[in-house]
Amino acid sequence: MADTVTKTAVSEWLDGYVKAWKTYDKEAIGALFSEDVVYYDAPYQEPVKGRAALVASWLEQPDKAGTYDAHYEPVLIEGDRVVTNGRSQYFEQDGKTLKKEYDNIFLLQFDAQGQCKEYREWYMERPKK
Repeated sequence: MADTVTKTAVSEWLDGYVKAWKTYDKEAIGALFSEDVVYYDAPYQEPVKGRAALVASWLEQPDKAGTYDAHYEPVLIEGDRVVTNGRSQYFEQDGKTLKKEYDNIFLLQFDAQGQCKEYREWYMERPKK
């Protein structure tokens, strides 16, 4: 994907990311990322390095099914690097009452196989109205 990063390919990757999050399927998570991925899920923290460590970190404290949703879209594509924006929503146990909402920016870099080899995330909680 490095030479052919397209909006469609990135959108499909982002949809796969949300699906992997919702299912916590090890293979689905791993398929998104390169073997040597460097994954920064918050600024100022040490990254998770390597696919196996990343999959394990996703599975450490899974969110309860039905209490979250998200949608992300590509904003800028430059070579193998991508900037995305989207929203992550967390709901009360009823799965309907909004508890928290975040605006997310991802900086992604893809390898030639279409797997993410560098992931950086910034997020801000949306103020309650």
